[in-house]
Amino acid sequence: MDIYQVALRPLLFNLIKADPENLHSKTINTLEWLGNNAHSQPSSSIKSRLQQSFCLQDSRLSQSLFGLQFPNPVGLAAGFDKDGVATPMWSSLGFGFAEIGTVTSLAQPGNPRPRLFRLPKDEAALNRMGFNNCGADAMAARLAKLTLKPNPLIPIGINLGKSKVTPLEEAANDYRHSFNLLKNYGDYFVVNVSSPNTPGLRKLQDAAMLSSILDALQQENNLQKPIFVKISPDLEWEAITEIVSLAQSYKLAGIIATNTTIKREGLNTKILAQTGKSLSEEAGGISGKPVRKTSTEVIKYIWQQSQGEIPIIGVGGIFTAEDAWDKITAGACLVQIYTGWVYQGPGIIRSILQGLLLKLEQNGLNSISEAVGLAVKDS
Repeated sequence: MDIYQVALRPLLFNLIKADPENLHSKTINTLEWLGNNAHSQPSSSIKSRLQQSFCLQDSRLSQSLFGLQFPNPVGLAAGFDKDGVATPMWSSLGFGFAEIGTVTSLAQPGNPRPRLFRLPKDEAALNRMGFNNCGADAMAARLAKLTLKPNPLIPIGINLGKSKVTPLEEAANDYRHSFNLLKNYGDYFVVNVSSPNTPGLRKLQDAAMLSSILDALQQENNLQKPIFVKISPDLEWEAITEIVSLAQSYKLAGIIATNTTIKREGLNTKILAQTGKSLSEEAGGISGKPVRKTSTEVIKYIWQQSQGEIPIIGVGGIFTAEDAWDKITAGACLVQIYTGWVYQGPGIIRSILQGLLLKLEQNGLNSISEAVGLAVKDS
């Protein structure tokens, strides 16, 4: 029995109706404390119990990709640990990698609250956080201290965004500044040009503007860190084709597909209870199950356009092993979760990994890498 789904989630969501952002902050603060006190008796004991409960090790799930070793293909998506404060803890919760951020060159408070909402009828979330974070300088200082301790057991990615006050035409220098401060501390980096919550940001997905950002980063990339671009699920196929071409031209490590959607079609939630307004009037991006199908279609399209040569990290609506398998067989070598983790609880990772092992056995495969793009190859 999953105690989170049976008892804890109904208590938090329905009875005490905990504010999503406050609950998120308390979770992060707890994980930060456990990570900072890893050698104390209570923290060490809790960490050990977490590992026993949520981690699953199996060589069939491991992969070596773009110079990094991933113990399993399920990662934490950007947005949960914006400032990287819980970095030492993510491996203890079963993740095969974790992406921290989005971090911006300048510290910023984000958009006015409330700005994070649950949509339980859709198993989704609406967020308009606006890249609230302490800035690249603060993250660099925090991660520098971590390097004095044993490194995390999993790859850590850093998701980079544009500061809200920076004009679009100066975006390349804004990303470059953050990258320079952090390039020693991330195992891979992500150019986030697809959040709907920073005015004008999605315009940076335009080929010319994205080129200037990638050019600036690759000029500074003396450590040859893998660089990804994260794209929107709302792009036209032609725009995705251009981004695939750019990824190849700039020798990017890959593409992350996809961010949240601004579309509102097909939702069961019509009115946002906290504001009393129609969901169609509410700004922000939707994550979770409503974006699942679209993100998988985008993954498949990228895999086909690149003939399987561009690594893809799939994200969007993963709640089960079946969801993860769909994205992997569509072409994703790795997947990330966020909203599914909130709804299903921390047991979701182990459950997905067990399900993926079963899928490998059912399909006569020896490793997860053999499943990548399988559905596209067979179609």
